Amino acid sequence: MRSTPALTAAAVLALALAGLPVAADQAAPADPSGPAKADLRRFYTQKIKWAACKPDVQNLPENITKDKDVSCGKVTVPLDYAKPGRGTLGLAMMKIKASGDKRGSLLVNFGGPGGAGVAGLAGAKKDFGYVGKGYDVVGFDPRGVGLSEPVSCGGEPEEDPEAAADDAAAVLRQLRETAAKCKKESGPVLPYIGTVNVSRDLDVMRQALGDKKLNYLGFSYGTRLGAVYTAQFPKKVGRVVLDGVDTLTENVEEQGLVGAEGRQTALDNFLLWCTKNAGCVFGEDSRNARHAMVKLIDDLDAYPLKSMDGQEFTGQDVVSVLGTALYSRQAWPALSQALGALLADGDPRALLRMGGAMGDAPGRARVAAGGRTEVPEDNSSAALMAVNCADDPDRPGAKRVEKEISRLETEFEEASPVFGRSMLFPVLLCFGRPAGTDYIRDDVRDVDTPKFLLVGTRGDPATPYRWTVETAERLGSSAVVLDNKGDGHTGYFGSKCVKDKVDAFLLYKEMPKNGSSCAAE
Repeated sequence: MRSTPALTAAAVLALALAGLPVAADQAAPADPSGPAKADLRRFYTQKIKWAACKPDVQNLPENITKDKDVSCGKVTVPLDYAKPGRGTLGLAMMKIKASGDKRGSLLVNFGGPGGAGVAGLAGAKKDFGYVGKGYDVVGFDPRGVGLSEPVSCGGEPEEDPEAAADDAAAVLRQLRETAAKCKKESGPVLPYIGTVNVSRDLDVMRQALGDKKLNYLGFSYGTRLGAVYTAQFPKKVGRVVLDGVDTLTENVEEQGLVGAEGRQTALDNFLLWCTKNAGCVFGEDSRNARHAMVKLIDDLDAYPLKSMDGQEFTGQDVVSVLGTALYSRQAWPALSQALGALLADGDPRALLRMGGAMGDAPGRARVAAGGRTEVPEDNSSAALMAVNCADDPDRPGAKRVEKEISRLETEFEEASPVFGRSMLFPVLLCFGRPAGTDYIRDDVRDVDTPKFLLVGTRGDPATPYRWTVETAERLGSSAVVLDNKGDGHTGYFGSKCVKDKVDAFLLYKEMPKNGSSCAAE
């Protein structure tokens, strides 16, 4: 639990411009066949040393660490692909051994950006049982995430009471202090975070696993990573599936608005479902239920619940749980009960359990190697911010932000009275940072690869179906679309039809017809 005080416009501006380490030039990725190729040879000839996963290192469930079919390892990649001698990174990996005749490895990315793939695969092992008959299923923590040199900004920035709108010196002082803290806490990896570099890492992993082609299953942000790989390494593309397709063209502000709108629609659908069922704590009127939800969040932000040890449970904690619970329609009954306990008895424990069960990874974990001793609690959010900012070339200056902060607050509030604030915050954090790469927006298009599968879900609260269509058109004739008419974020884990079609493609190369669909389940 955490306390998240309401932010004034000045405080939001101060926080928005916080964490401004000077980034290396990421405008163009290093050419795989360029002058650095010889220097990269040592990374492409390495072998991964697999061993039993260690519970005191990876902070994984005991049943995983004792599973003889599960092993952990790491791969070494250059910090800077343009200058491979500048330093190296160790990327954490987990492998579930194929249970049948192995045809290669299947690398999996669960999204984020900022999602830890080692912990993610440990939690989803049973979901890959069928496809695991033909593949070693491999999860990895991307650079800057989880056990792979995790970035941090030292926790949530604290509001500076002296940083008022008319006191530019106080705002700038806070920016400098936070920037120094972010740079200090993150270490050398921070300037080299971004999907362009993670895609290069993905190719090193492919080679280290002994695969001539990349077989890949990416969810949410993982689809952006997969799309970038198809553009950078078209001749190395094997069987690739992108589920919950991300945008390649919209900037961080537009993505934030889409996310706020999508989550609000999912919440409205949940409340409509709840009020049609007996015992719904919000009653029988969905409109009143929407007002009650906003009031609940506002009241808890103003007067947080306090535990015996002094921790606080705020309205933004409710928003955080909603943001994950609404990803899966199967979670709606449990969410209804947890909200009922909160409203009726002031008991947030059921909501907290939901948030913990649905989180990307354990809050803290030890690191197997390198200077970091544990994963910072803010790693997921710090990595999400760093990657999204690095992938976006748009970067208005501080003066423009100061002029537009009121407009942005109003626009996000109109998009979602519940999620607007939380979706605006990471958008603002990009302002003032060095410009990101334009490679994704300009060059990831019209790829010349074997056909690969894109899955879009009509009721997806995070990646709208139109992004699937737009990305498919942008990538060209190699992209085949599967239309999942259900709800929830991504389709593989929530739709048997989607799972069957994805597995059939990955295992047997049975590609659905472009535009075919799966009915809502």
